[in-house]
Amino acid sequence: MRIIRDTLYLDPADRGAAAAIGNFDGVHLGHQAIIDITRDAARVAKAPLGVMTFEPHPRSYFSRSDAPFRLMNAKAKANRLEKLGVEKLYEVPFNAALAALSPEAFAKDIIADRLGLAHVVVGADFCFGKDRAGDTAALQRFGVEMGFGVTIAEMVDLAERPISSTAIRTALTKGRPRDAAKMLGHWHRIEGEVVRGDQRGRDLGFPTANMALSDLHLPHFGVYAVKVDVLTGPHAGTYDGAASIGTRPTFGENIANCESYLFDFKGDLYGSHLSVALIEYLRPELKFTSIESLIDQMDKDCALARDLLADV
Repeated sequence: MRIIRDTLYLDPADRGAAAAIGNFDGVHLGHQAIIDITRDAARVAKAPLGVMTFEPHPRSYFSRSDAPFRLMNAKAKANRLEKLGVEKLYEVPFNAALAALSPEAFAKDIIADRLGLAHVVVGADFCFGKDRAGDTAALQRFGVEMGFGVTIAEMVDLAERPISSTAIRTALTKGRPRDAAKMLGHWHRIEGEVVRGDQRGRDLGFPTANMALSDLHLPHFGVYAVKVDVLTGPHAGTYDGAASIGTRPTFGENIANCESYLFDFKGDLYGSHLSVALIEYLRPELKFTSIESLIDQMDKDCALARDLLADV
């Protein structure tokens, strides 16, 4: 998959795709349905399959003081889209100039002139342009005028409830990763580089791979059974494990992070890129009165996680 970030000076070979447009946070089943429709449109148009999204997320741009809300960072999103067969990922920079474009200017300057898209597919609730003034009817009208096809995809429901990034965040906040996975169509994953921590886990007999959670929606704090994909480095592969997400209250006040213990693993993961899939919530985060009680609980957590993951 080719990721195009510089949309001002576009290689002619990157123009002319059929592209789904949206933020695609989580790449859930509704997003996947839109991409499937786009795949059909690309086949008819004999064009590459593309996705057009925005970095940073427009909500981050307009509401900088909001709590982190993203289900995945840009790299994790790109990894998921590549697995779906997307050939061209347009990460359009979201800035003051883009936010100020009228709906007509957005359609002409970005879709038609800059990217030269042959066909676009959007959800039924898609809005665009300054003050979100453009709707799907306007997009269809501009498509006729400017020479690109437009398909409007209906929202996907699950058990009579619309699938949305908001509903997925709610499930994760309540410690229900399996409910989130039903809407995502895949396990919710936390991706990032392994960073050096306090190395307490090594001293406790449970060396962990530590990852930052900056700019991501925080799942319910606690311990999870996880599947860990090591994506880079000499230890690349998939491992079962247990992960603690939270602030480590036993050791004072700390910034929230994700610490994953990989079962039956020996090696150095610093600098490696990990993808940690949350499979099952085991228990809430606790403050222990002694190191011995913490180690005893960690033994129990790992035993339970091993049993649960045997069937996954």
